[in-house]
Amino acid sequence: MASTAQVIKLLEDMSAIIQENKDFLTQLDMPIGDSDHGINMARGFQAVTEKLPALADKDIPTVLKTVGMTLVSTVGGASGPLYGTAFMKAAVAAAGKSEVNIDDFIAMLSAAIEGVKLRGKATTGEQTMLDAMVPALEAMEGAKGAPAGDVLAAGLAAAQEGVEKTKDMIATKGRASYLGERSLGHQDPGATSFTLLLSVIAKAYA
Repeated sequence: MASTAQVIKLLEDMSAIIQENKDFLTQLDMPIGDSDHGINMARGFQAVTEKLPALADKDIPTVLKTVGMTLVSTVGGASGPLYGTAFMKAAVAAAGKSEVNIDDFIAMLSAAIEGVKLRGKATTGEQTMLDAMVPALEAMEGAKGAPAGDVLAAGLAAAQEGVEKTKDMIATKGRASYLGERSLGHQDPGATSFTLLLSVIAKAYA
């Protein structure tokens, strides 16, 4: 089970891992995007970190909704609306909860994915963040019933595999789609940043 305080701690750790990987994410974005994924994500999560102290007495949906709205308003490019939507849809799935368990998290991730698909008009196989998100969800659904740490570990392993597979895809969405076959061989920055965020949760429950 995760309380509001634990969710806030996870969000602080997510911000830290994005800051640590800012240059790496931006380098991934250089050949196929606007060279700003890491910079944008770092700015967004810095803004999130600044809002967290005021959320300590709020319920989990309120925290997640605030994160989503903050990311939409501070992260440039496509990432802001997509990550913002993911957190806001997760908030709706967590409605009324002051604690969430692993089954709740799976439901929240499922809702986040549906939001990203709709907002990005995308599906798997198009070299986007969905190529890490969807395999993670499927692996976690397949591991249901196991301890939370094991379920999250299965999801993270599937997400990491998904990131690797984006190198073998031709991008058909976003800025990278302009490159056509030249997007082959490049790792998707969004799939990578999602996997970094998931790694924080998996590590916390390992």
